[in-house]
Amino acid sequence: MTEEEFDAFYATAFPRLTGQLFAFTGDHGEAQDVVQEAFVRAWDRRREFLADGAPEAWIRTVAMRLAVSRWRRARRWLELVRRTPPPEHTPGPDPERTALVAALRTLPEAQRMALVLHHLCDLSVEQVASETGAPVGTVKARLSRGRAALARVLSVDSTDSADEGEREGGRVR
Repeated sequence: MTEEEFDAFYATAFPRLTGQLFAFTGDHGEAQDVVQEAFVRAWDRRREFLADGAPEAWIRTVAMRLAVSRWRRARRWLELVRRTPPPEHTPGPDPERTALVAALRTLPEAQRMALVLHHLCDLSVEQVASETGAPVGTVKARLSRGRAALARVLSVDSTDSADEGEREGGRVR
C-alpha cells in the first residue's frame, strides 16, 4: 500500500472505526485514541496491508485490544490506589515557609533562581553558575543582592507583626 493509498484508507476508515470503537468503549475520546494508535501501528506494515485482505478488520482488532489493555491498566491502578491508604494528615506549610515564598516572589527571577538553587537545593555557587549559564561572579552578586532584598522584606514583615502584637497586647491590658 503506498502512502497515498494509506492516506485515503485512513480518511475513509477512521470515522467508521471510531464510531465502532465508541460503541465498544463508551468514550469518544478513548475511541479516537485507540483507533489512532492502531493506525500508527499499521503504518509500519502498510506494504503488506493489501496482502492481508482485511486491513480495516486488522485495525479494528488492534484498537479493541488496545482499549482492553487500557481498561486492565486502569483497573490495576484503581486496585493499587484502593490498597494504599491515604496519608493521615499532611500539614500545610508553616508560617515561616509561607513568608519566605512570598518574599521570594518579590525578587527578580535571576536572583530568586540563584537563591533557590544555592540555599534550598544545596548547589554550590559553581553549580548554580553552570546550571543557569551565568558567570560565577554574577551568581555571587545575585545571591548577595537577593539575600539583602529578602532580609529587608522579611524584617519588615516580622517587625509589622511584632508591632501589631504589641498594639493588641496594649489594648487588652
